[in-house]
Amino acid sequence: MIDLGRPYFIWHPLIMWNGSSVLFEVGICVMIYMAVLYIEFLPIVAERFIGRVNLPGFLKRFNNPLDKFLRILDKGLEKTMFIFIIACVVLSCLHQSSLGTLMVIAGPKMHPLWQTPILPLLFLLSAVSLGFPMVIFESLITSRSFGLKPELHIFSNLGSMVAPLLGIYLAFKIGDMMIRGTFVYLTTITTASVMYTIELLFGVIIPLRMFMSRQVLKSPLGLFIASFLVIFGVFLNRLNNFLVAYTPPYEVHSYFPSVGEISVTVGFIAFEVLLFRIMVMIFPIVSVPEMSPQRIKYSVRGGAL
Repeated sequence: MIDLGRPYFIWHPLIMWNGSSVLFEVGICVMIYMAVLYIEFLPIVAERFIGRVNLPGFLKRFNNPLDKFLRILDKGLEKTMFIFIIACVVLSCLHQSSLGTLMVIAGPKMHPLWQTPILPLLFLLSAVSLGFPMVIFESLITSRSFGLKPELHIFSNLGSMVAPLLGIYLAFKIGDMMIRGTFVYLTTITTASVMYTIELLFGVIIPLRMFMSRQVLKSPLGLFIASFLVIFGVFLNRLNNFLVAYTPPYEVHSYFPSVGEISVTVGFIAFEVLLFRIMVMIFPIVSVPEMSPQRIKYSVRGGAL
């Protein structure tokens, strides 16, 4: 909403269709994707409030109807959730690849190191490679934040799948560079060549090697660092594509985000983290196993311990 500049026009793509616009496809995919994510979250809402609807005062008359509605909603979504999961996968793939297409049409405005006809595929492969590391990274932080023991056996299994995904992404990245002969731009030290090298080395090659190590897969710290590097690599890739590689013909001086823009971004990230903590405390999102008999047994159910 902030990035739009004029967020009160967010409804325009819903009625002003432009099938030849790549950005239109991105916008529509994001809108539908967000709606599907809300639907996927509804079973957690139903689990939190089923049997606990207790509206006060004159609203008491709605307690039973709301409870029945939540039970019907929960059963219905249990049978149809696979449809929304498939929709999420398809929409996210369309969204990520379309972001790559958006830069393909920039043509000569893009630096040759990043400008390639397979940019939509590279965007998609990088997003797929980011999936498991993001889950590991977020889960480890959540475990540490709430004082929980990390589910290392799950993270290790997820981590073992990251190396092949990164390998495929790296193969397409290097293969495309060799076929187009753009490796020659790496022989001179420029902002583009340095940023491309950092992106490839720290965002792909090093974490790829780390995820191939059994020691790393068995270590929470190793998994955290490797996952962070993948996240950093994809973040840097998007930054390079949209800022470093892109040079508009009317450019007078190079663009870099202002302090205000950076502050807004950091502030929104902090606000989202706060909202996540509130949601975890209210809804049964993170499960807590029973503790030893010597300590108080408890489980998280809607934030109540």
